[in-house]
This record gives sequence, structure tokens and C-alpha cells, in this order.
Amino acid sequence: MCNEAARRISLGQIREDWSQIKIPLLFPEGAPNMAPLDSIRITDPTVIIRAAASDAPGNALAAELVTRRWSWPLTSGPGGGKPLYNLRSEGRRFGNSASGGRCLIPVDGFYEFTAPEPGQKRKTKWIFTPAADGPLAGDYLCIAGVWRTHESVGEAFTMLTGTPGPDVAPYHARQVVLLPRARWADWIAGTIPSADLIAPTPAGSLVAARA
Repeated sequence: MCNEAARRISLGQIREDWSQIKIPLLFPEGAPNMAPLDSIRITDPTVIIRAAASDAPGNALAAELVTRRWSWPLTSGPGGGKPLYNLRSEGRRFGNSASGGRCLIPVDGFYEFTAPEPGQKRKTKWIFTPAADGPLAGDYLCIAGVWRTHESVGEAFTMLTGTPGPDVAPYHARQVVLLPRARWADWIAGTIPSADLIAPTPAGSLVAARA
């Protein structure tokens, strides 16, 4: 399960990409200071992109970029409960409402871990990034997620997981759901059934390297 990611992409690049797909990108809380981060972990804040609270002129779809906490408590109790940072996508429907909905989490790459190699005590850490000529080619990846309002932490998000594609399967039995650029708007709009958008990542989409 993904419990760590890297985000070094600039705000300017995200703005340019959403401009190219002709979706206005709004900043209702102001443009964030997106310092490059080699490690984002559970409970850390990072940026997400979701459908804007108000549409663009002519009722067109608009997106908004805000900073939110990764994970919300799964159960109540001392310390706020266990954090829910990954959510299985199978058998669930994800839509949009005033208290929660779909989002995208832009990252440069995500990490997975395998068993320690002979003579090593720590697990081997791998980072997965988009292949230069693959279906997800670009400067960064967009992970499908959902956000919700939680009474103890406010608005927070979790990453969706599904069946791994061939690039990740040798390393882990699950994979975060990745969406190609052509599906970004469809995901945040919430009008197309989530099951029609979620699928294993095709072979040749990702490159794995020791981190």
C-alpha cells in the first residue's frame, strides 16, 4: 500500500497542464507555496485538485487546487483513531457532494517497499515515476482519490487503490489508481461512474528505481 510519495512539481507546471486541457484552475485559498518535497507521508498536507465549488462561466467545469491532509481517522478513540490513507476502489461508487467527493493528487512519484535484500536489514525502497514514452507520460502523475470532511481533522483525502498493473505487480499486490490526462476532468466532474474510469495501469506506464 502506498504510504509515501514525492512531490517536486511546480505550481506553474500544474497551471499550464490544466490550461492545455481547457479547464480553469482556481485557487480559492490562494496559490500555495509548493516547495519541492521528496517525502510526503500519512497525515502530511499536500495539494489536491477537485471540482470547484462554483462552475466556470456558462456552467462549464472548473477545478480548484487546495492543500489538505493525507488521511482521516478511521475510528474514533484516543489519538483520533487509525488513519485511513488508502481506500480499496473495488465495489465502491465515488461521486461528489458538499461534504466530500473525488479529487486528484499530483505527485512526481510514489514509493513501494519490498523485502530486504540478502545482508540488509531494511526493506528495499522503490520509487515509481511516469515512463517518458508511456501512457502516463508527463512531468508528474495524478492519483485518483476522494476527500471528505471529518469532525476531528476537517477536510482530508485518501488515495484509491486497485489491482496493480504489470509495472507494479512484481513489487506489490496493490497499486494506487492512476489516471491519464485525458481522464482528469472526467474524474473530478463526478458524472462518469467511477468504475468506468478505474483500471490497472497499462504496461510501460511506469519506471521503477531504487530510492
